[in-house]
Amino acid sequence: MSIDSWDEVRTAWRVAQAGTVSGAAEALGVHHATVIRHVDALEARLGVKLFQRHARGYTPTEAGIALAQVGRVTEEQFAHLGTQLTGAGGGISGDLVITTLPGLVGLLRPAIKLLGQRYPELAIRVQTERRVFRLEYGEAHLAIRAGPRPSEPDNVVQKLLDGGMGLYASQAYIDRFGRPSSDADLSSHRFVTEELENSGAPYEQWLAQLTPAPDIALRSNDAEVRYGAMLDGLGIGFHFWSDVEPLIEVMPPRPEWEFSVWLVTHVDLHRTPKVQAALVAIKEAFAQ
Repeated sequence: MSIDSWDEVRTAWRVAQAGTVSGAAEALGVHHATVIRHVDALEARLGVKLFQRHARGYTPTEAGIALAQVGRVTEEQFAHLGTQLTGAGGGISGDLVITTLPGLVGLLRPAIKLLGQRYPELAIRVQTERRVFRLEYGEAHLAIRAGPRPSEPDNVVQKLLDGGMGLYASQAYIDRFGRPSSDADLSSHRFVTEELENSGAPYEQWLAQLTPAPDIALRSNDAEVRYGAMLDGLGIGFHFWSDVEPLIEVMPPRPEWEFSVWLVTHVDLHRTPKVQAALVAIKEAFAQ
């Protein structure tokens, strides 16, 4: 596709964002007929349907979603280039998309608070899904990931921390079932866990390999659900060593339960003012 198609790509991205022709036309400052013409021309050139048309507006197809992601990141890169060329650019505003695992949101909260205080014109979006967002397609500005060091090409990867995990339970659980004194005792206890077969967390893999297997009282990939179940006395569970009140430690952290947290950005966006501002705030918050 030639650079001459950029206006059409930008139009398609705005249609995907707004969901309607009129919304895209307003954002672009053009007539709605121009929007329709650009989308039709782009679909004809590519030979694919980018949108499903319906009474409520336009819904992007899989191809439309992919094209919109490219359009969004390209528009941001153009904006950054303009900032570099003019020497301006102190303003930090607009969307900032951060992707992370649900279980890491608690660690991220202080950074979000700091960003909100420093840059009130910033609209922070936190996407918590287990799939890996593709930063090269503009699905997010930065990612906070746990596990082995991310190895995707063209990404800038920085370690945020090595996290300690211990086994914790509520007083209600201990009063009812007692406290395990050894690994052998764990088979007679009940656990609150992630979905073990899908988890890459070293502590959950360790638990999945215990023999005989302990009873599982609750499985959930939502950290808040697991924490609530532990507070309610349903079972023992792994939790961050630094944020456990009012839970009680029943087994201290071990090296084989540790996990690493990584800060990941794409090289094309790494130096943009908005991403740099986010990196500074996140590092400061995690350092505390």
